[in-house]
Amino acid sequence: MARRIGTEAGRAALAAVAAADAVQTAPARPDLATAVRYLLELLAEKAPGGTVEVRVPPFGAVQVIEGPRHTRGTPPNVVELDAATWIALATGAEAWPDAVASGRILASGTRADLSPLLPLRP
Repeated sequence: MARRIGTEAGRAALAAVAAADAVQTAPARPDLATAVRYLLELLAEKAPGGTVEVRVPPFGAVQVIEGPRHTRGTPPNVVELDAATWIALATGAEAWPDAVASGRILASGTRADLSPLLPLRP
């Protein structure tokens, strides 16, 4: 997967999201979308493959992790989470087990544990 969002734009979006969080306001939607997509692209670079689909609606989804490739219908291994949770996990602000325990991650399938891949440290 070729990265569409450059490092500078991705880091700027992450900084804008963090700044909004610091003052307890909602981040601008374009910044949130760019930050989520940038981090999804980093994950796809780190763990290329097609075994697990990671979804962060409405901003994006990627297939990652080597193994049997999914091509039709609902994939057997799916991780779905909101943008704030994805950013927190990908940047190391939150740990996978804590997000799972709080019910903020919907994960199905035997390969749907992303904890060995996180944080991404962009």
